[in-house]
Amino acid sequence: MLLKKLNGEQFKELTLNGALNLKANYAEVDTLNVFPVPDGDTGTNMLRTIQGGVNAVEKSAELNLGEMGKILSKGMLMGARGNSGVILSQIYRGICKGLEGKAEVDAVGLAKAYQIGVKQAYGAVVTPVEGTILTVFREAVEAAAKAVNKDSTINDFYEEHLKAAAKALKNTPNLLPVLKEAGVIDSGGAGYV
Repeated sequence: MLLKKLNGEQFKELTLNGALNLKANYAEVDTLNVFPVPDGDTGTNMLRTIQGGVNAVEKSAELNLGEMGKILSKGMLMGARGNSGVILSQIYRGICKGLEGKAEVDAVGLAKAYQIGVKQAYGAVVTPVEGTILTVFREAVEAAAKAVNKDSTINDFYEEHLKAAAKALKNTPNLLPVLKEAGVIDSGGAGYV
């Protein structure tokens, strides 16, 4: 189904499905974990973080996009675990700030919200490191924002976002030597994708 606008109910479904995808793949993400500490818990921490948001929105009857974003963001922040979980919660905090006061958004509005997510995530990290989830998210947002216009669908935004995120993820070992040495891609970026 092609969507010209994204509302709260649809955003909730996207989030729930994204959480299910992470749940199906978190163990693989754990095996990639070598940075900043090779503790093998990135996927687990990201799953616990997004699950905090999912639990909050599943309990809510709210359908307004901006209000749904507030509930999701608070749930993720309260459930955030580890570096990757905290960064993921900050990504969503920024996106949800960009959705505040809106009942729905088009692809351009969604791109603007995601750009706020980039600023929020980078601002929340004392020393941002390229080749991590931050890079994957930023490059995906930049590509999707550049690709959409007033005639674009929400589907167009997410298709471009995912394509660019996968490309950025594949490049993470070229940006972060510890990944190249271990022969892996960034675990946080993998979890995001």
